[in-house]
Order: sequence, then structure tokens, then C-alpha cells
Amino acid sequence: MTDVEIVLANTGERKMVPQGTTVAELAEEYAKQQAEKGEPLRWPVLGALVNNKVEPLQYRIYNPKNIQLLDIASRHGFRMYRNSLCFMLYTAVHDCYPKAKMSIDHSLQNGFYCRIESAVEGFELPSQMEVCSAVRDRMIALQEQDIAFSSKTMLLKDAIELIRPRHMEKTLDILEHLRQLYIQMNFLGDTVHKIGDKLAPSTGCITTWDFRTYEDGYLLMCADPEHPDKLSLYTETPKLFAIFREHYQWTKLMHMSTISDYNRIVYDGGGQDLILLAEALHEKKYAEIADQVRQSGARMVLLAGPSSSGKTTSCRRLSVQLAVLGYDVNQMSLDDYFLGRDRTPKQANGEYDFECVEALDIPLLNEHLNALFRGEEVKIPTYDFVKGEPYYSGKTLKLGPRSILVVEGIHALNPKLTAEIDESLKFKVYVSALTQLSVDDQNIIHGTDNRLVRRIVRDNNFRGWNAYETLRRWPDVVRGERKHIFPYQENANVMFNSALLYELGVLKRYAEPLLKQVPEDSTEYASARQLLNFSELILPIDDKFIPYNSIMREFLGGSAFAY
Repeated sequence: MTDVEIVLANTGERKMVPQGTTVAELAEEYAKQQAEKGEPLRWPVLGALVNNKVEPLQYRIYNPKNIQLLDIASRHGFRMYRNSLCFMLYTAVHDCYPKAKMSIDHSLQNGFYCRIESAVEGFELPSQMEVCSAVRDRMIALQEQDIAFSSKTMLLKDAIELIRPRHMEKTLDILEHLRQLYIQMNFLGDTVHKIGDKLAPSTGCITTWDFRTYEDGYLLMCADPEHPDKLSLYTETPKLFAIFREHYQWTKLMHMSTISDYNRIVYDGGGQDLILLAEALHEKKYAEIADQVRQSGARMVLLAGPSSSGKTTSCRRLSVQLAVLGYDVNQMSLDDYFLGRDRTPKQANGEYDFECVEALDIPLLNEHLNALFRGEEVKIPTYDFVKGEPYYSGKTLKLGPRSILVVEGIHALNPKLTAEIDESLKFKVYVSALTQLSVDDQNIIHGTDNRLVRRIVRDNNFRGWNAYETLRRWPDVVRGERKHIFPYQENANVMFNSALLYELGVLKRYAEPLLKQVPEDSTEYASARQLLNFSELILPIDDKFIPYNSIMREFLGGSAFAY
């Protein structure tokens, strides 16, 4: 048998292996070597990056490859764990209640909010607690049995016949509209499913999870990405959940919750109407928030949100609505209150930490805000990002009796930022792309992925960055959001969902060519492929119908607002 050369990226070792060697065999040998060195693996190997494409342990090597073994602590390994856990849940529900259907509506609390409902007329599910207990017990049994996940390439028509009796209407709709001969399907024992990404080797690897009741549905709780042996800390998020519930009710009313629903509307020529409807909903929400600000009696709106959430456009559009109500609107950016480089905190590796709230001159900001609310005129700094220091250009600000101040920045909802300001003066708004269409009932598109696609397009249009550069920086952005933004989102008086039901159809026209340019020899290639996997399912929409004040213009260009 002919040998082929591989490079094991985990150790940098270059070695020859027989053609047909599986990634599982490499992982077993690697685990044995690490144990002999007194450095046993902390987590089981779930899969690998093979030439920077995510592959399962069953993958066989026939040509020279660069291989990086993945565990749950890695970004792509965590995605494999999460997909496998969702498949376990689906299998458990099907085993316990064959006449029921399960849908994963959205991510929540680093887990997933799910609904389990009757799929057959005349069948009634037991109580919510009984369903939860039965499904959880079945998931534990699946884990203990250590059943292998597998995939099989099969004729599309055969896959359709396997799916048809399983109460997965949305998945069936997607398969029936594909124009291909073969498709790869996933299996757990005899249970068939269509998961968009690769899976872990077996259920025994999926050890950190919980399943519990939540509101009128269920919450599948996942491991903490930074501490995979522990569940993510649970906190109540009633405002966030209310946004998800509102989105669900609205998409149900429109009969448009999945990509197949969206594609049907676009195919039938409804793309322009969809844009107008989504934009009208946004305008209505901005007007409602402005009314709430007036009713509160606040003199300052604090507006925060994660990267590519549409904060800047939201700030401008909310300001317009406040002006309609008779306010003299003044805007302030927290970016102008960054400390000089000599005072900026540093991370453990010695690099500047621009993401923490301590990177801002909090005492000066509070001094200026209190002076403004006393009716005094204040000299406002401008930050020079090239020199890394603030300077005074002569810009001043003074608030009158009908004035309101709109302050935008990622830390705007952090209590530390405005600790010296009377709470009655503040109205807090959290903006993010919180929801998106699902692929089908079991495969969602994460809001984080939605924002990443937005950022790839914006960075290319306005910063001259290619997709590779944006993807390379994204993990640090997400870590910063998890630490500095998400913990304070429930402090908001109101949350604004900046997602637009049509946006992925517009963004794909710009994002796909950029994603296809990500070099295969970069580790970001796997992330690019993952984004392309769902983007390629979506029909495009022409952006000529998008209004000039739309949030989309912040990423596409052509906005009526100056940024």
C-alpha cells in the first residue's frame, strides 16, 4: 500500500501514513503519544481541519494533507459538539414521541430554545414537565450507549423518502427543491437527519449539556465555550426572549420562518414587497422607541450593541424620530472619550485592551455629562486614532430645555460608564441582529453569523479589507462582546432587533465572491465555507429597492447618513 505525507498541525510533525488512514487513527495515536509524555488530552478529539476543511473522524486520507485535530475547546470543534447535541435532542424526541415534531427556534443563553408539538391530529402530548423528563432521560441513555454518528451519500429521491414520514416539513421542502442527484445525509442509529455541518464521532463525546423547561417551550443548554466541562451560566433574559417571541409570532403570521419560505416569496416576485415590509417594521419600531423615550422623561439615550449590529444607523434614525417629537437632538460618541495610549489598559500579553470599559476616560465623561445636564457649555474632545490621543478642536456642546443627548458606544449599557449620572435621566437601548431565518426546523442561522456576513461586506466596502482579514479578527471580536456587551443587554429599557428578513439575500451578492477568495491554506477557510453553506441556499435580491436610510446602507454604502 502506498504511503502519503501528512503534517499534524497540533505537533508540527511531518510523517508518512498508509493511504486510507482515517483521522480517527491519527487521533488515537496522538492521544497515546500525549499520554506517554504525561500530557493526556483534556478533551476527546471530535474531528479535524483537513487542509482547513472541517471533516469527521471517519475521513480517510488518500493524498498529502495538513491535519489539525479538533476538540470542543476549539471554535470548529465546539460547532461539531453543538450540532451533535441538537441531533441527540431530535433523536430523543422522535424516540419518545414519534407523533410529535420538534423545532429549534433560536439560540438563547448559549443554548437553544425549542418547541415540541403534536404533529398528528388527535395526538396529545403529556404535560410539559413529563415531556421534558422523558426526553432528558432518553438523551442520557443515548449518551451512555455511545452511539456513532455517521453520514451517507445517497440519491436525493431516497433521502426525501426517508425524511417524508418524520414530520420535518421544512427540511422536506428544502430537499424537494434541490436540483442535484445525490445528497449527504446524517444518521444516529436508524434516525436520519440533515445537519448542515460535520458531527462528532459518537454520543459518548457529548457530555456537557442539560435540557429543561423554559417558558412555554424547552431550553437545550450547552457547554461554556471557554470552559467546556461546565454549562454556561444561566441568567434570566426576559427582554431578549420577548424579542424572539415577537419575531416568531410575526414570521408565523407571514408564513415565513425558513429559507425555503423566503425563497418561495422571492421566486414569485415578492422581493421588493418584502424589503418594503421589513423596512416599514423598522421605522415603526424606531417611532415606538422615541415615544417611550418621551414618556420616560429621560434627557439622555444610551445606545449599545455588538459589532455590525447597526448601532450607528439606529442612532441616526432614532434621532430623526426624536426630532419629529420636538426634541433638539444632540449626539455624542463614546469613541471620543478613549484614554491616551499611555493610560490605556493592557492585556496579559502586553497588547492594548481597547475593548474594556476602563479604556475610556470615565471620570471625564461623567464630569461632562453632569455639566451638560446643569445647562453648562462643555468642550467635547475628539480622539485621534492615528496618534492615539484625544485633542480639543473647539467643538462645544450645550443642552437647552428641549434638548436630548444620544450617546452611542459598545459600553453604553455598562453601569460603570455613567455611574455618577442620575438614573432618571437615562433611557437605554440595546441594538443587535437578534433573529434570522432558519434553514429548516432544526438548523438555525445564528445572529453572530448574520453579523459576521454584514461585517465582511462593510469591511470590504469601507476599510478595504478582504474576507480573510475580517474572519481572522472575528474570534477576538466575539470574545470581547461576550465579556463586555452581552452581560449588560438586559439593562436596556428596550431592545431593538436590527435583523431584516431580506438581508441575507442582498448580502450574499457581495459576500459570496469575497468568501470564495479566502485562501485554502488559511485556517479561516473553514469559517468561509461554513458561511457559504447557508448563503448558497438563499436566492439573491437586488439592493436597488433598499431605502437610503436603511440599516443595510451602513454595510452596503449609499446611506443618507454620514458615518
